[in-house]
Amino acid sequence: MPTALNKVVDLRPGDGRADGTLATVRSAADAFLDSPACANSNTRRSYTTTLDKVAVELGGDRPLSSVADEELGQALEQLWGEASVATWNTRRGAVGGWLKWCAEHGVADAAELPAIPAWCKCLSPPGSDTPVRSRTAIDRLIGRREVHLREKTLWRMLYETAARSEEILGVNIEDLDLSGRTCPIKAKGAKPRTRTRGASREQYVMERVWWDAGTARLLPRLIAGRTSGPLFIGHRRPGPGKKVDARDLCPDTGRARLSYGQARALLDSHTSIGGETGTGWDLHELRHSALTHLGESGVSLLLFMAKSRHKKEQHARRYFKPSAAVMAEVTAVLGPA
Repeated sequence: MPTALNKVVDLRPGDGRADGTLATVRSAADAFLDSPACANSNTRRSYTTTLDKVAVELGGDRPLSSVADEELGQALEQLWGEASVATWNTRRGAVGGWLKWCAEHGVADAAELPAIPAWCKCLSPPGSDTPVRSRTAIDRLIGRREVHLREKTLWRMLYETAARSEEILGVNIEDLDLSGRTCPIKAKGAKPRTRTRGASREQYVMERVWWDAGTARLLPRLIAGRTSGPLFIGHRRPGPGKKVDARDLCPDTGRARLSYGQARALLDSHTSIGGETGTGWDLHELRHSALTHLGESGVSLLLFMAKSRHKKEQHARRYFKPSAAVMAEVTAVLGPA
């Protein structure tokens, strides 16, 4: 009696599935995470966190087309209803992007797929509460004798470029144009030129930042004859069991790139109140302070956005927090002659 041959069944959702079953919440999520839409590692990590929790809340083994709109909204509310506005908008956007991809790739009939209900709307983000430090305070901090040259250069560069800390920490010596006082950086949300997953740094669209004389005076002293490798490196070599990418390792000293956590702890230790950890400045305050000072100096909105590299006006506006003295000076224009 002949036996039936085992068949390889395509478990990915889409039209014309071999087994004739409907795509489940889990299989649809996995297919989306494996698609080129999630080629960026950071994007995939964020979507994975969101969709894993949604699948557990809704039930991963049930057909996606059986999920009602209100049920999806209740799941979002249950998971992130008490979260911050930024977190809510991020998670809601991830679920919306996933459902849109499912509709475009035939996971099910678009009319059968659930939709985020209207009452689960995207919220307007509140104003930033990041403190703005004065120019005098920043200069005094960088000018302190006990501060290492590496920290002096990093803080001055963050302030003069108004760049994000991860962007500057990712710069290598070979990227620097010392005479032009500029260098390319891989910006937050950078888009790869290729659709393949795991694109190298060179395959991303790069942006440029510029610095001034303060950073220009410090950089040659920090480099000190090194020709390549990370601009900011730690004081110790990585342990024998730690795997470090070649780009993140200095070929001259064998030291690894300074991490964001180390840089943040160093700034906190030099600015903490009474030596208590967590009471000092944050690296992001240098970017906020630089952009606020630019706004107070009367820089036009277009130049302000070019320096901050924001694409939307409302995002750039959140970084401009004029001081009480500047607001009093502006208000004086309205006073009696």
